[in-house]
Amino acid sequence: MAQLTAPFRYDHVGSFLRPAELKEARSKFLNNEITYEELKKVEDQSIIRLIQKQKEMGVLAITDGEFRRSWWHFDFLGGLEGMDYYEKEQGLNFHNLETRKEGVRVVGKIDFGNHPFLDHFKFLKEHAGDSTAKFTIPSPNMLHARADGNAEIYPDDQELIEDTIKAYQKAIQAFYDAGCRYLQLDDTSWASLFSEESRAKLVSEGRDPQKFMETLQYVINESIKNKPSDMTITMHICRGNYKSTFFSSGGYNYAAEVIFGGLNVDGLFLEFDDERSGSFEPLQYVNRPDLKIVLGLITSKFGELEDKEEIKARIQQAAKYVSLDQLCLSPQCGFSSTEDGNILEEENQWQKLTLVKEIAEEVWG
Repeated sequence: MAQLTAPFRYDHVGSFLRPAELKEARSKFLNNEITYEELKKVEDQSIIRLIQKQKEMGVLAITDGEFRRSWWHFDFLGGLEGMDYYEKEQGLNFHNLETRKEGVRVVGKIDFGNHPFLDHFKFLKEHAGDSTAKFTIPSPNMLHARADGNAEIYPDDQELIEDTIKAYQKAIQAFYDAGCRYLQLDDTSWASLFSEESRAKLVSEGRDPQKFMETLQYVINESIKNKPSDMTITMHICRGNYKSTFFSSGGYNYAAEVIFGGLNVDGLFLEFDDERSGSFEPLQYVNRPDLKIVLGLITSKFGELEDKEEIKARIQQAAKYVSLDQLCLSPQCGFSSTEDGNILEEENQWQKLTLVKEIAEEVWG
């Protein structure tokens, strides 16, 4: 296993199923039955146990499982200055399922200040010890994709974009100063470009898909342009993950040249677990030998284990388009992008990660 820098040959997206005691504590807190301090104590204990479990399982990128969050994106976005976390009239429409009715909205000028996630990372790093502490936050593109805007505060959308970029530049530096060397940006906004149906929806909303794609690229590259040279920043591109269902479908073809040839991230975590993600052909646009492509060939949505030989064969198929030395392996998404979790058992997630590790060791040695 020659490649020992992040992203690792066997890696994972970040979130884990919440244990029963944590779910119970969060429910009690929301019902005003326990204090925040009591909830935090359960969170701390659950995260410490999770870190230990990851180490026992040979996981190289140690996360806190996103155990302090309700959502993979809203908690972070709602913690930015100028943002508010609130209850909406309607949730997001996933495939045959509506999410909880929560969201974020712009209430002031966007900035990054004393964000609670900084303490969350410091706790993770302290207990990860000598292991690599990986931290996940939503991509800056998600603020525009999921936040309700405010024309009085930002009559010009470009001003909102620039303030978001500045806030993320501050955030990246703050996490670095706290000791973070492996940061992942989670992004579902690219999926709006992946199918004819989703691109038509953009047009119906008055947005040009090509310009939309150029904006996504600009926001990412500007947000990370000042990152320290010894900090790894990857991006996970997702089509939605809520209670084992999905938000959108489509291959990477339309946006392939930008995603694989125009983003300055160090690695890309990509969904490739079923036909909704299309073929490996778009990988031909990878034009940097230092860009790591993490193939999400193992599904996190269901507990059934994949056939090891079939996954190894798919890795070789991907290697026809990009060097095998640039490839890595992981589940296609987290196991619990929201606190609700996917429809599988805790033991299943560890079996999945064991399978990823075994396959990586057999493929890369």
